[in-house]
Amino acid sequence: MTSRILLVEDAPDVQMIVADLLRGDEHEVVLSSDGNEALRVAGEQRFDLMILDVMLPGRNGFELCRAVRERGFDGGILMLTARAQVDDRVEGLGTGADDYLIKLFDSKELLARVGALLRRLGKAPLTPVQRYQFGDVTVDFERRAVSRGGAPVSLAAKELLLLKHLIDHRGEVLSRERLLSHIWHDQPFISSRTVDVHVAWLRQKLEENPQTPRYIMTVRGEGYCFEP
Repeated sequence: MTSRILLVEDAPDVQMIVADLLRGDEHEVVLSSDGNEALRVAGEQRFDLMILDVMLPGRNGFELCRAVRERGFDGGILMLTARAQVDDRVEGLGTGADDYLIKLFDSKELLARVGALLRRLGKAPLTPVQRYQFGDVTVDFERRAVSRGGAPVSLAAKELLLLKHLIDHRGEVLSRERLLSHIWHDQPFISSRTVDVHVAWLRQKLEENPQTPRYIMTVRGEGYCFEP
């Protein structure tokens, strides 16, 4: 299963750095910069982990942490703060946080804490693959080489990224919104129809019967799932 992380940070530079680190470590990241907005998003979507800055507009990280716990969120919560006082760390843990990291932190430490927290919760993601075979299709993501029945298949860059993301999270239903966030995060005005079109192209190129796919499946009302 993939790990979905809600990052709530109002400093744009810190938000960008942390989001890039997490995405580079194969996590799905949803961004928010306001405590009230984050509470709404947390109630509408599923997350495995939340990373909360303490000083936020709307409501602070302590209040947000307490609120999501009261509403039944049982995933991990990692607090980020520039304040190193013991009382602040105690307050954060007392509101329901699992861990506490003081800025400026080392990138390796952040990823290590996120990974350790996800493992403790049993929500660590599947290991991403560099080579994968299904049916008569072989994909070498490192070499960007795809073949079907021994013949090369040409995939556009976004098609290859989409295929890798589906395979890395095989067996899990991925919503169009999640796929847009990961594959087209640098193109914020792309619509969900783009996902449907790229899925159709992949099926045409890789499925024996694109109208009745065996591997790249549609889950009605939810999204897409790669069946291993």
